[in-house]
This record gives sequence, structure tokens and C-alpha cells, in this order.
Amino acid sequence: MKFAGIGELLWDMDVKSGTRHLGGAPGNVAVHCHSHGAESHVISKLGNDPLGNEAEENIREHGVNTEFLQKTDDFPTGVVEIKVGERGIPEYEIKENAAWDHISYSPEINAFAGDLDAVCFGSLAQRHEHSRASIQSFLKATPPSCLKVFDINLRLNYYTEETILQSLELANALKINDEELPIVASISGLRGSDEDVLRSLFEMYSLRLGILTYGPKGAFLMDENDSNFSPAGFAPHIESTVGAGDSYTATTIMDFLNGKSLSEINKHANDVASYVCTKKSATPSLPDELKCR
Repeated sequence: MKFAGIGELLWDMDVKSGTRHLGGAPGNVAVHCHSHGAESHVISKLGNDPLGNEAEENIREHGVNTEFLQKTDDFPTGVVEIKVGERGIPEYEIKENAAWDHISYSPEINAFAGDLDAVCFGSLAQRHEHSRASIQSFLKATPPSCLKVFDINLRLNYYTEETILQSLELANALKINDEELPIVASISGLRGSDEDVLRSLFEMYSLRLGILTYGPKGAFLMDENDSNFSPAGFAPHIESTVGAGDSYTATTIMDFLNGKSLSEINKHANDVASYVCTKKSATPSLPDELKCR
């Protein structure tokens, strides 16, 4: 499988401990897809600064291809300050005008898009018109068979109704959580139960896969023939929920492309996400028994 994550690549800074971990949903999903056996690429932009150099080395050490990882002298490497509450729920302060706001498009990236099995993108990296244009051009260049996962990832005020609707038109898979679903339902003029809204979105945008996560309660999956709810896996303790959703997304992508049933996919992805919650890093090494087979 050939996978690409396109969008933000940044440092998650833990305010309390002073530690940092490489993050950003597209990069996290790319790392986890690699753990599951994919040829993973990340398309983003870093500052030509110490944090950018460290990020490039870090993502490469995780096995992710950095051929399309850009560097710039004009903008700094992205940083997000994270405060984790008592229950492990993160609060974010996302620094603006970062390098990943200025991802450039090129003939080489356009050609690469035509050879993908799956791509993951979100709304956050589309907050700036430069990266938004590059991301949407990239999606248009992928083949019809490519699984284009819109991991909607609404953060603070960094999205518009127009961006959400454009992204849904370009995607054929949607990953959304229970807090984001009512917002998208309102934008799309939809009412009803969570399942009703997801089914309506599924049909309106000719999706192949719908993913609705409920945090510690579990997740709901939907394809054109079936649906499945699975409770969250067992976590003996929670260090942080940062990256858990990204690990769920990556596992779901890989299992879906490998033809697993929704019930198999959902249980496996929940187990992986629960494991990640027991670690401080968003991209810990997975034990062999949790990797896609």
C-alpha cells in the first residue's frame, strides 16, 4: 500500500512537562500506516530552523518517506502548545503563520498523487489559502481508486463552511467525532440521529467509508453495505489521548484496504487507539500483535 498524509507537521509542546513530540494528524497517520506495513509519505513544510531539522530527522526515523517534505526560511516550524487535563483530554494553542500554512504544489507532487492507494487530509492545514490550494489540487490528482480520507479535525476557529463543503466533495471517506458531527450537520442542513446524519453525508458525497468516533465510548463505522459499533479497547491507565484518533484512522485505512470486515476493523482500530492512550507519545511503536496482518 502507498499512503500519503498531506497537511500540518508540527511539534506538540506539553506545557506542564516541557517535553515535545512530533505531531500533526497527517504525520501521525503516516507513521501509524508505516507501522502497519504501508509505504508512507508525508507532504508538508517545515521551517529551515532547529525544530524543522529535528522534525525531519524524527519523521524519517519513524520510517516515513520525506521526499516531499519541504523546507523554508520564510516561516517557522509549526508549534502547538498542549495542556492535558485530569482525564487526559488535551487543550490546544496552535501558533499561526507556520511553515505548514505554506505548502507548495509542484509537477513532482502532482505525478506522485496519481500512484496512491490512500491519502489523509484535514481542515486545519487548509486555514491558509496557500496550503488549501495545494491540498485540493493534490486530491484532484489522485486516481479514482484512491481512498481519500477527510479527517475533519475541527480546531478552534480554523475552518470555514466553504472549506468543509469543498473537502467533502473531494473526499470519498470521512472521519469525524461526535462533537464535530452536529457542526457538519448544521452546515449541510441535516437533522436526525448521529447514524441518520452520517448516512445522509455518506449518500450526499458518495462516500466509501464513514468513521464516527466517540472517544472513550468507542466508534461507529459505515460502508455502502454494512455498519458496526465497537466499544473502546481496554486501557489500564491513560497517559494522554493525543494521537489516539490518528492511530484509529491509520488502522482503519489499512484494514479497510485489506478487505477486512467492519467489525474486524473497528475492534482492531479501537484496540490500537486504547494502546496509544497508555503512552505519552502520539506515535509509539506498536507491539506485533496490534499491527495489521
